[in-house]
Amino acid sequence: MTCNRGNAGLGGIGAIRQERDGKLTRVARRLQGIFTAHALIGSMLAWLFVMAGVGVAAASVAKVHISSSASGGVILSGRLHRPSSQGPSPAVILMHGCGGWQPAVLRGLEDYAAFFVSNGFVVLNLDSFGPRGKAGGTVCFSHGQLAQARKYRTRDAFDALDFLRRQTFVDPENIFLIGQSNGGSVAMLAATEANQPSFRGAVALYPWCGATGSHRLQLGAPLLILGGARDDWVPPRECRYLAANGAELRVKVYRDAAHSFDIPVPVQRYLGKRIGFNRSAAEDSRKEMVRFFCRHRASTRSIRSCSAQP
Repeated sequence: MTCNRGNAGLGGIGAIRQERDGKLTRVARRLQGIFTAHALIGSMLAWLFVMAGVGVAAASVAKVHISSSASGGVILSGRLHRPSSQGPSPAVILMHGCGGWQPAVLRGLEDYAAFFVSNGFVVLNLDSFGPRGKAGGTVCFSHGQLAQARKYRTRDAFDALDFLRRQTFVDPENIFLIGQSNGGSVAMLAATEANQPSFRGAVALYPWCGATGSHRLQLGAPLLILGGARDDWVPPRECRYLAANGAELRVKVYRDAAHSFDIPVPVQRYLGKRIGFNRSAAEDSRKEMVRFFCRHRASTRSIRSCSAQP
């Protein structure tokens, strides 16, 4: 539709947009409150599961800041976890979904950090939305914002890769990427970047598999996609038709899992879509990721957790 009503008309449209955006923000805040309340219960239950399978590892955690090469000149923030070993150690970058560092999401990502640290990895948990003023789930409402996020967050992923490669305690040949939802789509895009220093491997958790624009992928890094058959936000059926050249592509779909199956919240509706923790999928996905990392590690390097792998 085209509008040629002059400045007054454009001002009216702007007012309508402001009112609409204000309503969306208020709805997002209400939903975040509901999501957080459920998360408090779910986190306690899921935390018991996580700690049952994670050994205690003496580790350090530090806040870090990374300059983004995406437009806008944003300084990204992150939480850098280090194992007790002197290194250089393999590393994992964690990228959240469209909700950003909401309480339950942050708890789930920090649980991942504890798990991988216990397996000898350095972990960088990266926040793309907080520094950009997009926290709280508002990105989830807009297809346009989701598309923009995929672009600038792909740059964020490579900026984080460059940051880790410059750390003396990180093995620069064994840096992996894990993304959830929108971050999972970013992991897919990062794996197809031909003109960038590549990750050793990328894991996309319940991504939108149409993000690359093609069902045939030219991969610069191995890619593992893990989805849930009951995901009605980004159904995994599109992922099943993917094929790839250049590196391994593996797709696994969990029969009873929904979107966000690894986040410690009870199964519920968020923005009308089914999300929530599935213990079986969460347990198996961690095993799949470790096996994937071990299979694709640099042959001259060692990863502590790989010694127990078949």
